Amino acid sequence: MTKIKFGFSPTHPGEVLKDEIEYRKIQQRMLAKQMGISYKILNDILNERRQITITTAMMFEAALDIPADSLMHLQLKYNMQLAQKDNTLLLKLAEIRKLASASIF
Repeated sequence: MTKIKFGFSPTHPGEVLKDEIEYRKIQQRMLAKQMGISYKILNDILNERRQITITTAMMFEAALDIPADSLMHLQLKYNMQLAQKDNTLLLKLAEIRKLASASIF
């Protein structure tokens, strides 16, 4: 299996959401209240310190009409790109591939 490479920096969904709420001039505290989450959680997502979950993606969709599946796709791509840069994981995957290629099924 080949290593997937990306020619750009990963985009955290919080970056997209932050741009959108700034464009719409929505206050973070009001959005957090509307969504029923703490300001800290919302702020952590918008500042890329916390991942979005299926639940929060669906809440953003309800509040901002941004498709939850698009947000989750961004999160998945972001996570995959970070994993591709994790040298410990890459070494482990190489070892797994080596052992798997030596196995007879």
